[in-house]
Amino acid sequence: MIRNLAFALAVTGLLLGGCASGAGTSRPSAPSRAAAAAPAPRSTIVVVPEVMAPAGLEGVIGVPAAALTGRFGTPRIDLAEGDARKLQFAGATCVVDIYLYPLAAAAEPTATHVEARLRQGGGATDAGACIREIMRR
Repeated sequence: MIRNLAFALAVTGLLLGGCASGAGTSRPSAPSRAAAAAPAPRSTIVVVPEVMAPAGLEGVIGVPAAALTGRFGTPRIDLAEGDARKLQFAGATCVVDIYLYPLAAAAEPTATHVEARLRQGGGATDAGACIREIMRR
């Protein structure tokens, strides 16, 4: 008898959980184009990222996106998520990803981290050498 009661309570809980999760409701409509095009507001809460400081990246680390695109041209990829941004540039043999984060509340994001890899095989490569290659193109 207790076993049947426990089973009945478990089934009832599952059924009620399905109702609470919105099962059977219509899907939300797609956001309007105006809402999708609006830039994300800058946060007033900032977790300061660790900033890279390896040799060969002095002209990249600490630089805002406008200066990077002015130096390297149009990025292959330009992604923004909240206050963070990723720019990707490619040379003949390598690809470099530059990550930009704000270093203070409401500040413009600047480059804080750089990763480089080979186009063939994706193995890690020297970021400074890759940046020099991209600048020569």
